Amino acid sequence: MTKLLPTSFSKTIQTKLVLPPDTNHLGTIFGGTVLAYIDEIAAITAMRHSGTAVVTASIDTVNFLSSARVGDILILEGVVISTGTTSMEVYVKVECQHLETGERTTTTTAILTMVAVNEEGRPIPVCGIIPETEEEKSLYESAHERKKRRLKIRDFTTESN
Repeated sequence: MTKLLPTSFSKTIQTKLVLPPDTNHLGTIFGGTVLAYIDEIAAITAMRHSGTAVVTASIDTVNFLSSARVGDILILEGVVISTGTTSMEVYVKVECQHLETGERTTTTTAILTMVAVNEEGRPIPVCGIIPETEEEKSLYESAHERKKRRLKIRDFTTESN
């Protein structure tokens, strides 16, 4: 039986300030900047869970719901929501806190798959998880369907090469 870790074991929170170089000509943060932040927090979360280096295998979904402007504060939260033998699904939520009002709105959500690797870059086993919140339990229960979708897409892309 694989060791199980609670999701709180590796939950990670980062805070970022939106600065002028992070924004486009409309004054809102570049989507690519947000994606880089998401990939970073997903990697940190997965490394904390696995206790080893990880690589990004896929970014399954990214939902840009709203934006952030210069001076806004971004709060990123990453949590491992399911695991395979060597892989970890990480859910990332990005919220924008408006400095003047303190109001927080969700700007982006994403699900990434990270794979634990050894020094040679080969996949290695990871512990399972115990979801704790209702949101984590719901994401955990739908993991099998997401994995089937990922494999179908992977099969399609490898067939067309």
